[in-house]
Amino acid sequence: MNSQGCLFRRFILFADYHGRTPARYSLMCFTAMTVGISFALAWLRLKSGSLWPAAIMHASHNLFIQGIFDPLTRNAGLTEYFTGEFGLALALAAMGVAMIFAQWWRSERRAVRAAIAG
Repeated sequence: MNSQGCLFRRFILFADYHGRTPARYSLMCFTAMTVGISFALAWLRLKSGSLWPAAIMHASHNLFIQGIFDPLTRNAGLTEYFTGEFGLALALAAMGVAMIFAQWWRSERRAVRAAIAG
């Protein structure tokens, strides 16, 4: 894990940077979300040739999750376990995004190999 990942891990476990769920649960969901989102960020970076589209996606993600969706969400008991950047719903959605991009990368690599071989 890179130094930024270790920094966030320390903030989640030892500071107050986590949801209202236990810190270990927040860490698991946040890690799954960041791994899943990293596939889309990497694709944006590689396809555009620039860091800016990925930076804008990251900023947009933070704006929508922290600034719009979290304030609009009503707490119904276990809401914190599912919503926000430390919740299970975003982690599962991000992992779904990762699977889509991984499948796309595999098919693109196969096409490149076939073009080189044939």
